[in-house]
Amino acid sequence: MKPENIVIMKPGILVTGGAGYVGSHTVAALLERPNTDIDVVVVDNLSNAYKSEGQKKPEAISIIEELTGKTIHFYDVDIRDANALREVFEKHDITCVIHFAALKAVGESVQKPLEYYQANITGTCTLFDVMREFGVYKLVYSSSCTVYGEPESLPLGEGHPTGRGLASPYGKSKYFCEEIMKDICRSDRKWSVISLRYFNPVGAHRSGRIGEDPAGIPNNLMPFIAKVAVGRLKELQVFGSDYPTIDGTGVRDYIHVEDLADGHVKAIKLFSQSGFNGFHAVNLGTGTGYSVLQMVKAFEEASGKKIPYKIVGRREGDIAANYADVSLSHRMLGWRATRTLRDMCADTWRWQSNHPDGYKST
Repeated sequence: MKPENIVIMKPGILVTGGAGYVGSHTVAALLERPNTDIDVVVVDNLSNAYKSEGQKKPEAISIIEELTGKTIHFYDVDIRDANALREVFEKHDITCVIHFAALKAVGESVQKPLEYYQANITGTCTLFDVMREFGVYKLVYSSSCTVYGEPESLPLGEGHPTGRGLASPYGKSKYFCEEIMKDICRSDRKWSVISLRYFNPVGAHRSGRIGEDPAGIPNNLMPFIAKVAVGRLKELQVFGSDYPTIDGTGVRDYIHVEDLADGHVKAIKLFSQSGFNGFHAVNLGTGTGYSVLQMVKAFEEASGKKIPYKIVGRREGDIAANYADVSLSHRMLGWRATRTLRDMCADTWRWQSNHPDGYKST
């Protein structure tokens, strides 16, 4: 007979930044798996997530609980606060970490480099320190294709050089964190780190109840298109029409956020393989690039709304084209993106039309 004062804890997955855009969709994907008996623990400082006044949990987390019928353990914690992180690890049997928590606006990072290095690099080092203290050595990292800098060739494979000519403190912070992780894994074979370098997340949960709701200026094209469609912006600004691309506008690899979330779930499964350790970088994208004007046309078709746009000058630091070589993700993770460009646009429109003011509209 077990003593009454002993609590048996279920294995837990810690998701840092789990109330944000990609983080919340990954939390949903973790809990939507059949026969899942794990605790999902989320820490987030709410710098880019919405929580109604008087509510204990952010809106996205509460909605995921409603959709899945499962409880999510949420803590309002900044990962730079080591003591607060320790309290979370003490309360739960954390077996691995999915690390999203970071500042992520490329333009803002140029204006606030110190804040970005503190949040993204210091925060990551603090997290690793607490993980080591509690004997947790498995981590999936939310990285970015920005670590590649300007492409020397396309499609971009994981063997492409990283860290060269990086234009923003955001991109540099992701690169520096990867280098730190490589050093940690080389120094101690107990560590297993999978760095998922993703391209341009778009779309929303198929329910239409979870989506992108940036606290500040959006970081990519799709939210701007959606805001024009819903009437919150007069027109879309298209930066440059003289690139050597199909129609002169910039080409990017856009990936549905639910495909991206599925990639994180697949990555976690690698930790159960015998002998799996070290640092591994894997691209997550579709392998197909679409131009700005192709995205506008696809969104018009999916939404039935006209998207007025205006061609303006190029932005400093922008590149002509960027899309992924995704063959390693197929081989290593057994993963591939399955949702189409139309799915991306339709799901974005469902979210935006139902929530014109983001989660405040809920």
